[in-house]
Amino acid sequence: MWIDTHCHLDAGEFAGEELAIADGAAGQGVGMIVVPAVATCNFAAVARLARQRRNCVYALGIHPLYVPTADESDLQVLRREIERALGDTRFVAIGEIGLDFFVPELKEGALREKQEHFYSEQLKLAREFDLPVLLHVRRSQDIILKYLRRIAVPGGIAHAFNGSVQQAQAFIGLGFKLGFGGAMTFPRSLQIRRLASEVPLQAIVLETDAPDISPAWLHPQRNTPDQIPRIGQVLAELRGMRAEDVALATSANAHAALPRLMSVS
Repeated sequence: MWIDTHCHLDAGEFAGEELAIADGAAGQGVGMIVVPAVATCNFAAVARLARQRRNCVYALGIHPLYVPTADESDLQVLRREIERALGDTRFVAIGEIGLDFFVPELKEGALREKQEHFYSEQLKLAREFDLPVLLHVRRSQDIILKYLRRIAVPGGIAHAFNGSVQQAQAFIGLGFKLGFGGAMTFPRSLQIRRLASEVPLQAIVLETDAPDISPAWLHPQRNTPDQIPRIGQVLAELRGMRAEDVALATSANAHAALPRLMSVS
């Protein structure tokens, strides 16, 4: 079985096709798809989608790119929804949360401060409710790590990881798995491919970030979770392994990162 640990299956690009896409992924051996929220406005949508298909689960959080339009009351909404979701076996994590310093206007000033505030407050919720987190770490790995050292959470996944070897080791040391997906399939993505081939296998999970980060054979078309087995084959080739062994290992890693997956039926 393969697991897609990060897929925005409720995105507008999939409107009306979500269930068929989940079924298509299942047909390719993708036994689980983790669907993270990005804002309070899609909390209900990701939960509903997860309940409609056996191979879907969900996370709740406020994405850094949605922080500029969020306000303090959204954190209270998040808290209430987490409390409500704790009894739902299909709820597995807090996410997608984190920091994005790729977008220039978010990198400094008031919006940076707001991003860091929302990130830290969501880490506190993860700590309080003993939940793992799905982290957005674009151009922000060191500051993400700084907060993780201050606010200890029960691990999770550094999604779409593209940091240094030292940063990778720091995340692993804090109990996190590293998410690799479509970017790894491009021959010119030398740093990502080096990381994917050299970090300990027990630290790696697979993801699509669909509809974004399409693999080389789809780019620039939209990405879909049924691509996970082929992405996994690329990882197998980079590491000199059999695809079946990569599937077993990365699925076990996903269960370790997101323990509530074990109770999904």
